[in-house]
This record gives sequence, structure tokens and C-alpha cells, in this order.
Amino acid sequence: MNGLFITVEGPDGSGKSTQIILLKEFLEQQGIPHVVTREPGGTAISDRIRSLILDPAHQEMVDETEVLLYAASRAQHVKEKIMPALAEGKVVLCDRFVDASIAYQAYGLGIPVEEVKAVNRFATGGLMPHRSYLIDIEPGDGRKRMMHRYAGESMDRIEQKELDYHERVRAGFKSLYNENEGRFCLVDGSQSVEAVFHTIEKDMKILLSNRYNT
Repeated sequence: MNGLFITVEGPDGSGKSTQIILLKEFLEQQGIPHVVTREPGGTAISDRIRSLILDPAHQEMVDETEVLLYAASRAQHVKEKIMPALAEGKVVLCDRFVDASIAYQAYGLGIPVEEVKAVNRFATGGLMPHRSYLIDIEPGDGRKRMMHRYAGESMDRIEQKELDYHERVRAGFKSLYNENEGRFCLVDGSQSVEAVFHTIEKDMKILLSNRYNT
């Protein structure tokens, strides 16, 4: 039996990491075999690439390099970690995937959408999630959350970009949702942590009942 590939997406500061922790605990309580991972990263090679992408010292990185580095990290991640786990029938819970590249590099940076999609089709072999939870939040509110989280520490190279960039990223996610409503579950990220999780948990239970008889 093939597993379920679940992604959590959203603008910076949307609370994805917190929801993934809660989802991991939920899966553990249900006794469902699972893997929790993230992008960029997820493997030793992918994590090395992540450090290059996000390092604030690399402000000279050109947009094309960023697109290709994300895709390279993803190619390793898919082949080494995601596909084997799915083949074992596990739930793969991933913090970001291809949708993030389309939102951040195509809409955020202005790279043609089809070019970003094409390089990622090559990187993933066409793999896409069964379900994607999009936690939506106003970029200004997300920025406030990040500043509180870092408490004086530096944000990464992507998080440091201007607010207009993050507005374009949010618009990109909304466009992806409109194009793929059957795959996405849209969640209002301005709600409490508990309310956001309740929405995701309710949907996840339906998915899991169809696959794992929970």
C-alpha cells in the first residue's frame, strides 16, 4: 500500500512549524507510521543546500541560482527520503514542497511560473502531495510573529525580503489554491493555534480513515 503525502504551506510566520508538531503528535496517538520532514532540507545533502539558500550573507545570490538550488535540494529529498517512505505505506508530513517554490520564486521573484514548474517536475519526477494545508496570514502579521520569535536574532535571507515580496508570495499561494482546490485545504492562520489545528485535524481524520481505517 502506498502512503499519503501531506504538505503544510503558507507565508512566513503563518505557524506551519507549530501545526506540524501537533500533527506529528496526532499521528503518534493514532499509531500511524509516519515521517516528518521539511524543505529545503530533509537529508544531509539537502540540508547543506538549505544553508546556502537561507544564509543572510549570500545577498548576491541571483534568482536563477535560488530556483535551481531549491530544485536540487528537492530532488535529493524526494529520491532519498520521501519516495521510500511512501513506498513503505507511511504518511509523509512535509513542511513546504513545490507549491512553495512556485509562490516564492515565480510570484515572489518574478520568474515565469512555467519555468519554475518545469524544473520542479524534473526534480520530483512529477510527485505531488495528496493533500496540502495552506495556512493563510497577512504578511504584516507574519512579520510581527517572526520578529517576536527571533527576539533580536537575524531572520534568514528569504524572511528578510521586503514586505512587497511577501505580499506577492501570499498572492501566489492564493492563486495555487484557486487552481487546485481539490488538493488544498485553506485555513485562516489568524485564528488561535487550537482553532487552526482543529480544522486541519478534522480534514486529516477523513483522509486517514479512507486509507488506514482509523
